[in-house]
Amino acid sequence: MASLEAFGVTQLMALRAKMRAEFADSEPATFEEAAGRIVRLLRNEFLDQEGRPECALVRVYKTHRYAELPDDLKAFARSIDPTAETLPDVRCLVLMATAGDEPAWNSRFESRGHRAIPLTSEQAVAQAPMVSQLIRQMGLPIAMVLRPGPALLLDAGEKTQNVFYVPVAPGSPYIVAQDEFVRPYGIRSVVGFGGMTATGELVAAILFSKVPVSGAVADQFKVVGLNFKLAMLPYTRKPAFSDGAR
Repeated sequence: MASLEAFGVTQLMALRAKMRAEFADSEPATFEEAAGRIVRLLRNEFLDQEGRPECALVRVYKTHRYAELPDDLKAFARSIDPTAETLPDVRCLVLMATAGDEPAWNSRFESRGHRAIPLTSEQAVAQAPMVSQLIRQMGLPIAMVLRPGPALLLDAGEKTQNVFYVPVAPGSPYIVAQDEFVRPYGIRSVVGFGGMTATGELVAAILFSKVPVSGAVADQFKVVGLNFKLAMLPYTRKPAFSDGAR
């Protein structure tokens, strides 16, 4: 256990070991199951002095081709952007696992606005400030996430690990749910990490912290992000969803 306010090398090494060991005893059958274990690990890892989670919400997202989504997620994506139906190769940023303070935050099915976000164009991504900034701060061209190809993925492999970091969440243009989420739940900072996998999909974890996260601490998550991506990589080749859908 550690605190996000004082997350240093010692805590980093301990978290790396826990992440590597998370799947050692029983291997997840799906990416969703693996992501669920990771969000619970991260939420239980960072605790305040009273033993309460410092993260109000932890989520894992992954991009998927619209055509490969189950029907409920296709319908959700169309409710955001109807043109997704006409672009079967378009990627959607899909909520794969979630853990948080509210009961509804512990099921991906209960998300009201983030179950499947269609990335139909660079202009559409720009209309989703957090998603756009997440991709940019990770050092990835938006075009790479929308249309990954062999040459772009080779370039991505040569990039250093970056983090999505919002040091002050209240008032930030990148965290738009200010009145509904940020202020009521005391969100102070946001940190995200992950990157592109060899299968051409973006995988990212996002922590919404109730304690301030310094730049030095956020920098540690470059290493966490690499270990997270490596831990999740084997499960990108397994079924995505645990309900039997692809």
